Amino acid sequence: MIYPPSCGICGKLNSNFLCSKCQKQLERQANFEIEEKQAYHYFFQKHLYVFPYQGMIRRTIIDYKFNEQTYLYKTIVYFLLKNKKFFEILKSYGTIIPVPISKKRRKERGYNQCELMAKEIAKKVGVYYTNQCLFKTKHIVEQSKLKKEERQKNIQNVYELKNKQILKNKKILLIDDIYTTGSTVNECCKILRQAEPKSIDVLTIAKD
Repeated sequence: MIYPPSCGICGKLNSNFLCSKCQKQLERQANFEIEEKQAYHYFFQKHLYVFPYQGMIRRTIIDYKFNEQTYLYKTIVYFLLKNKKFFEILKSYGTIIPVPISKKRRKERGYNQCELMAKEIAKKVGVYYTNQCLFKTKHIVEQSKLKKEERQKNIQNVYELKNKQILKNKKILLIDDIYTTGSTVNECCKILRQAEPKSIDVLTIAKD
């Protein structure tokens, strides 16, 4: 009653967190792309993403990530799973994992935006979810504040893998919000490879 569900874009009351008018606007921006990553320096096979990082979705992700509008994960996930092709693809994974953030960043922000999305996606498609395998052990400068060549160096050796047995021979989907250079997700996948999974793909909401 105090905080009724509403559209994350326009704010109108809506039980799905996305009204039909705003859904149509998002549909015009959405790509639902699947990119094959075959070069030797990639530690994952496919990158799935929904939007180019611009316009309405850029503002939405910034509000979600930095302005404490945590409810927006429901809007994003609802729209994502309305796409039948992506819904069926996501059902095929064995384990869904969020890109972790440092303890300091979590304390500052109050939440991990990737964790909220990953947990909701896993719940809706019926796939096992865990945040008990991949951990960020160092607090570093935010990647968005660095140039491409700086990002690759900045992100090295900041992740740690635990509970490897959970991921062995599993088809893993790693969830992040934005893909820019791919340095963050590639480093995460490099660490996840130590668990000897069957495969690893990456899903992001947007690509810059």
